[in-house]
Amino acid sequence: MPLQNTYIPYRGYWTTPFVKWQGSFANLHPLTFAAEVGRRALAERNIDAGVFDGLHLGMTVPALQSFYGASWVAGLIGAGGVSGPTVNQACATSARVVGGASFEIEAGAADTILCLTADRTSNGPHLTYPNPANSGGKPDAEDWVWDNFSCDPWAGGAMLGTAENVAARESFSTEEQHDVVLLRHAQYARALADDAAFHRRYMVTPIEIKNARGRVTATITDDEGIFPTTKDGLARLTPVLAGGTVTYGGQTYPADGSAALILANRERAQTLSADAKIEIQVLGFGQARVEKAHMPMAPVPAAQKALAAAGITIEQVKAIKTHNPFAVNDLYFARHMGVSLEAMNNYGCSLIWGHPQGPTGMRLIIELVEELVLLGGGYGLFTGCAAGDTGAAIVVRVGDAAS
Repeated sequence: MPLQNTYIPYRGYWTTPFVKWQGSFANLHPLTFAAEVGRRALAERNIDAGVFDGLHLGMTVPALQSFYGASWVAGLIGAGGVSGPTVNQACATSARVVGGASFEIEAGAADTILCLTADRTSNGPHLTYPNPANSGGKPDAEDWVWDNFSCDPWAGGAMLGTAENVAARESFSTEEQHDVVLLRHAQYARALADDAAFHRRYMVTPIEIKNARGRVTATITDDEGIFPTTKDGLARLTPVLAGGTVTYGGQTYPADGSAALILANRERAQTLSADAKIEIQVLGFGQARVEKAHMPMAPVPAAQKALAAAGITIEQVKAIKTHNPFAVNDLYFARHMGVSLEAMNNYGCSLIWGHPQGPTGMRLIIELVEELVLLGGGYGLFTGCAAGDTGAAIVVRVGDAAS
C-alpha cells in the first residue's frame, strides 16, 4: 500500500541510551520508565500530550501489569483520553508499529499518533503455565527471554543457528564477519565525535537512576555496555557452535531501553515540527518471511516490498539502516541488494549498541531520519529481521516542505 499523507515532525522523536542487559536499566519498569522519558521529551519539544489521537505501543517482553499496555502508558504521559494497540512482533515490532499507525493516518482515522516502544530484556519474567496432565500437576515453565532466544518452536533451533545456516549457504567466513564488525564500530565512533553530537540530536540524556529511597545511584549520559573491539581481539575468538563461523564478536547482545516517534498528517506534522521547513514523509512499509531457520535473509524481501510500495528503487536510496543481530545479515543484504557495506549503518547500528527488541528498529528509523537531514535530504531505508524468519522495512523521504 503506498503511503501519501503520513509524516514525522522534525525532532518529534526520541530514544533513551541503550544499556546492555543487567546494566543500569536492569531494574527499571520498562513502561513507567518509557513514560517518564516520554513526558520529559514532550516537554523539551513543547508538545502537549493532548494532541495525540492514539498511542501505539510496541513491547515484546512482558512486565508487571503490562496487561494494560498502551492505555496505561497513554495515561502516564498525560494522554489519558486515548489508547491503542500493543504490538509484539519481536525485532520487527517498531516497523510494524509505524506501519500500523501510518495506515490509520492514511485512512483518516487519526491525525496524530504517538508510536512508543519499550523493552527490558534484563530480569525477564519466568512464566508458569498450568498443565494438569503433568505428573503431580506440575506446571510447564519458560524463561521468556532466554528460552525463546534458544528455540524457535516452528523452525526448531536457536537464532544463532539461522545465522550459521545463511553463512554456510553464502560461504561467509568468520573473517568476513569480523571485518563487518570492525567497520560498524568505526561508523559508531562517528556518532560519539564532538561530545556525541549525533546522539544529542535525538537522545534524552542525562538520565538519573534512583533507588527506592530516591537517591541517585547512576547517571547515564550515553549507551552503556559497548565492548571495545579490535582486529586482534576478534581474531582470538572461536565460533560459538562447533564447526560454525559466528563468534560472540560477530553478533549483538540483549539490551534495555525505549524509543518513540510521532506520526501525523502533513498539516499536523508541520505544526509540531521543530523546523517546519524540514519535511519527513513515511512512504512505504514492507514485511516478509523466508524459509525456516534462515532469519538473516528476511530483510532483503522486506526491503524490496517497502521500496516497491514507495515507488522507488534501491539505487535512489541515500541512507540505509539495518537491524543486524549478526554480521551475516549485512553481508547477505549487501550481496543481494547490490549495495556496499560502507553505504549502510553510518553512525551505528544494533550490532554495536545492542537490541532491546521492541525499540531497536525505532532507534534505527530515528537515526536514519537524522542522517538524511545531515545529508540534505533524500530517501532512506530501514530494514531488519525478526524471530520466526521474518523481516520488516520502512522507507522515508526527507526534503524541503516547499518541494
